[in-house]
Amino acid sequence: MLSGLSVRNVVLIEALDLDFTQGLTALTGETGAGKSILLDALGMATGARSDRGLVRSGTDKAQCSASFTLSEKHPVWSLLKDQDIDFDVAEDLTLRRTVNTDGRSRAFVNDQPVSVKLLSQLGALLLEVHGQYDGRGLLDAATHIALLDQFGEYQPELEAVRTAYVARQATKRELDSLVAIQAKAAEDREFLEHAIAELDRLDPREGEDDSLANERRFLQGAEGAISELTAAQDALGEDGAFEARLSMALAGIDRLRTKFGETDMKAVSSLKSAAEALERAMLETQEAREAVTVAAQSFDVEPGRLEATEKRLFALRAAARKYDVQVNDLAGKRTTFANELQAIETVVMDIQKTRQRAEAAQAAYDKAARALSKARKAAARTLDASVAIELPPLKMERAQFKTDISAGPESAAGVDQIRFLVSTNPGTPIGPLEKIASGGEMARFALAIKVALAGQNNAVMVFDEVDQGVGGAVAAAVGKRLSRLADHAQVFTVTHSPQVAACANSQFRIEKRSTGHTTTTSVTSILDADREEEIARMLAGETITQEARAAARQLMAS
Repeated sequence: MLSGLSVRNVVLIEALDLDFTQGLTALTGETGAGKSILLDALGMATGARSDRGLVRSGTDKAQCSASFTLSEKHPVWSLLKDQDIDFDVAEDLTLRRTVNTDGRSRAFVNDQPVSVKLLSQLGALLLEVHGQYDGRGLLDAATHIALLDQFGEYQPELEAVRTAYVARQATKRELDSLVAIQAKAAEDREFLEHAIAELDRLDPREGEDDSLANERRFLQGAEGAISELTAAQDALGEDGAFEARLSMALAGIDRLRTKFGETDMKAVSSLKSAAEALERAMLETQEAREAVTVAAQSFDVEPGRLEATEKRLFALRAAARKYDVQVNDLAGKRTTFANELQAIETVVMDIQKTRQRAEAAQAAYDKAARALSKARKAAARTLDASVAIELPPLKMERAQFKTDISAGPESAAGVDQIRFLVSTNPGTPIGPLEKIASGGEMARFALAIKVALAGQNNAVMVFDEVDQGVGGAVAAAVGKRLSRLADHAQVFTVTHSPQVAACANSQFRIEKRSTGHTTTTSVTSILDADREEEIARMLAGETITQEARAAARQLMAS
């Protein structure tokens, strides 16, 4: 139910905070007092079309918030979950909307920013407004199918159609994909066969790009390395001349050691060290020459090796560019191409099998849709009869109501298009409800339908001047039906009828006051004697008589 409404700076409303209870609530007041403004504020909070014209003059922003106390099974929770909005089913749900003077609008759910579109979707689940100027009630023909389905209570048939539709769509998408593959098969086959053959000849290996690049760098530097190593070999004297000179030096040292013998121990020690150094030099020179020779051999590459390496590397990189992958991914690309070619080769068989499944899925959907259509037609006859019973007491005894079921596009809701048709006067052709009925008639048709649907409604209902153009016993009948409807759902009615107001469980008086250059609209909850006085005013007009008060008491007691 709608538990509270807070309004700030909306047209003539400066500040307003209202609390509501379950049952039937009447909104009453003089013509022009601002009842429509209150509905505009409620619509603004629940995502209805709103513009900067709602912003109170002299302020920069209008704001409205509506709080709802809902059951755990209310469908609004599923929508919030799908949209990843935080909520607690044990707490009230609050919708809030602001509109600036520049027309910009912001929406919030439990103080979390959301789109106005989502706010409107939530509002459609929470609130129904039936009246002349609101497109969210019966004026929106798209709602008629949901109302019939709600009345019919054929949930198994609805679920069977939804399930069959999902299955049919899945097989259809699969078939469409295979047919698309087949359409491209001839062109793709030629390309894939060529690409696979090219990659087979190339035979790319993982990591080959890096190894070839490294080898290329080595080979490009090998010629310079050999030149350097040859110079080193020349310096070391590959012909043995260097060792011969060292040998001559060593022989001279040995002769000196023999000549001086033990005469001078210091000189002998120095000669010994020199001899040992020469011996090491001779040995290490030989080792160095051998090491340099080995090094030179490692850079001695066969002719054409650099050219072959570059040719292989460039071929791999060209293929990688051609197929838009890295060199290391060429082998994987070949596998992908092979899989695609295999798919093409088997697509004819796959199409045949999938087409059979698609035909079976279509047949299952058609069967489920026919069963649903049959259930809808039976429910439509019952709904038409139920609404027809409600029309005479609402001073619409000459009106006709018919649920029209025509063929429509296939969807998860079946193949039916539902539209409520009416004729309000004898001899006039029957036509769409939203085009034929006047504002008051529209609200009374909605009331009749909702009474027929009693106990099957999750939304708060608002009836705007459902008593328009009627009075006396008809107005009393309207009030009783609103009261009966309120046994199952929270109902608000904007009314000028004392008979309707007297049937309400609670009542709010809307008044317009002017002080100086300022005009404001106020809303006051009225109880007991004040309520009796308001209903008496509605009966008597400007001057309230005792007879009017007595009549008001009688209405409230009946």
